[in-house]
Amino acid sequence: MKILQVSPRYYPHIGGVEYVVKSISERLVKMGHDVTILAGEMNIDKPKEEVVNGVSVIKWPVWSPGEAYYYPLKRNKLKDVIINYVRKFDIVHVHSAHSIFSVDVGILICNYAKVVFSMYYHGRGHTFLRNALWSLWRLYVSKLVNKASTISALSSVEAKRIGRDFPEAMKKLMVLPPGLEEDVFNYKWHGENSNYALYSGRIERYKRIEDAYRLIKRLNPNFKFIIIGTGSYSEKLKRRLKGEEVEFFSSQPRERYLELLSMARYAINLSRDETYSLFIAEASAIGTPIIASDTIAEALKAKGAALGNNVYLLGRANIYRWNDIIKIILKNYMEITDW
Repeated sequence: MKILQVSPRYYPHIGGVEYVVKSISERLVKMGHDVTILAGEMNIDKPKEEVVNGVSVIKWPVWSPGEAYYYPLKRNKLKDVIINYVRKFDIVHVHSAHSIFSVDVGILICNYAKVVFSMYYHGRGHTFLRNALWSLWRLYVSKLVNKASTISALSSVEAKRIGRDFPEAMKKLMVLPPGLEEDVFNYKWHGENSNYALYSGRIERYKRIEDAYRLIKRLNPNFKFIIIGTGSYSEKLKRRLKGEEVEFFSSQPRERYLELLSMARYAINLSRDETYSLFIAEASAIGTPIIASDTIAEALKAKGAALGNNVYLLGRANIYRWNDIIKIILKNYMEITDW
């Protein structure tokens, strides 16, 4: 099967969407399928092609202020490339309702190919301006929702948001969480006497990382807070927490990250906008105690003790392995294309 994945951006950039696209694509290649990724890329002036772990990657110039929007440059040329190129693919999988690049490409491609649309839908913008424009953008996204063959949600939380704003999607909606890498299951929690809590992920204002720090200090004034990640709020967060017991790390090698997670006293994510937290799912697989928002608890079907302000100390969450998830994705591809 020849498969095109459309993503706001791609490796070596790090984020939830990037992780899912990379995980799906590389597994499909190992299964013998031909996969190409079309992704936005900042700070380039012409398209760039490369191969990453057997996956063909086309990076297209985008304008992305604050690592948002992903507005495609050279749009007429992009349109011509898509029209001339897309017919070679059996299926196209478009990722992110929050990316102009992805939605633009998806709407055009629907005229020539079967499309799966994974929305990663937060239901609003995360700044005053983005939220003010959201109702208009939602109308544009609805064009792709109507044309796509399958709409994919990461959790029941996201499915509810999609159903609220795009009721026409419900008849073709599939709830499918991301899987976990097999290496996670090689680690067990050993942080009973640890003196730190850990957050890993994008550093954005809506992630409520400052609230997480305050909660950790309330639970134990001697704890320090380790934050792994980058994002548009990184520098401001460092200034706001300057002088506090906080350590910032950029993305870490996989083994080092899992070691830090397995030795943490708590894994914490208080975001109420995310519809699934891979970081929290990995913590659950390891057995690290979890502090999370009610939204993340619902998304991961995890129950626990209330800590106040819609925050919970959670028990084990529902987790899945990629080897199982990729089979469901491929089955959906084949069903909608009669492949």
